[in-house]
Amino acid sequence: MAFTDFPSSGPGIELLRRSLERGRLAHGYLFSGGELDELEGLARTLAKTLNCERPPRRGANGVALDSCDTCLACRKIADGNHADVHWVRPESKSRQIAVDLMREVMQQIYLKPTEAAWKVTIVMAADRLTPQAANAFLKTLEEPPPRSIIILTTTEPERMLETIESRCLRLKFGGEEGKRFSAEQREWLAGFAATVAAENQGLLARYRVLDRLLQQLAALRETIEKTLTERSPLEKYPDAEKEQLERWEDELQAAIEAEYRRQRADWLGLLHWWLRDVWLAAQGADPALFAFPHLAETGVVAGRVTAAQAAANLRTLEDTQRLLHTNVQEALALEVGLLKLHL
Repeated sequence: MAFTDFPSSGPGIELLRRSLERGRLAHGYLFSGGELDELEGLARTLAKTLNCERPPRRGANGVALDSCDTCLACRKIADGNHADVHWVRPESKSRQIAVDLMREVMQQIYLKPTEAAWKVTIVMAADRLTPQAANAFLKTLEEPPPRSIIILTTTEPERMLETIESRCLRLKFGGEEGKRFSAEQREWLAGFAATVAAENQGLLARYRVLDRLLQQLAALRETIEKTLTERSPLEKYPDAEKEQLERWEDELQAAIEAEYRRQRADWLGLLHWWLRDVWLAAQGADPALFAFPHLAETGVVAGRVTAAQAAANLRTLEDTQRLLHTNVQEALALEVGLLKLHL
């Protein structure tokens, strides 16, 4: 398969193409998405493109922009028997990637290529790296040898160690997920983006942005509480036995909390997709690739930050979402996260 065979994979493909055109490839990539098979195909296609002997298109610098899928190098990579393209997968029994396996991989990475222009290492389901394996891999991931690229893939990026993720350029695949957001969410995002774009981003401005988010989450919880309480047996059978009422009350509170956390993740996901648009804009990407191309404020914010700062924003929000899965106070976690953003 070639990149042209992945029309629904979204901005990730365009970013890879731009990197190839400019000859500015990252040393490490994290491909994330909903389908591991698709991520494997994309990783294989990048490996083929880098080593294709008869690329159908080249950039201004002569670098291949796609693979021909027919030359000897492409066929070897497709068949999984190219000497300079190494695959790492979780062990069948433990479903983990152990430290001993990663040490073997690291030895291979530092050997000179035998027949390829680029040496490529692809780690499938990288969230299955044990902590020991991940820590052993850090230095290699941070500074691989010249003409080497490491691609990690995962369908569960939230399980990745921060130290691993921060050393990679993360690309999301799987289509324009921004389209799944409701009209209410899009309307709120437009107001939020306008607030961010209009402010000078001093401390008081940051707290106004935070307050807008907290107000939305408070309204969200109130709606959930009202809806689920009306459906609860507590409303229908107020004269039930005390023990039964207490059980229903516990069940109601648990249901409210679970539903609130689920919907909160959706709203923070909305914000994540907008910050991703800012990151794309900071790199000069075509607005047609954005999840929310109608928001002019995206360009305003992108003009105030570097691409590196915009990428750091994504990691900060992901860290905040992880923190919210613990018992930390919600307002404190959001305050710390929002104040770290480059806006």
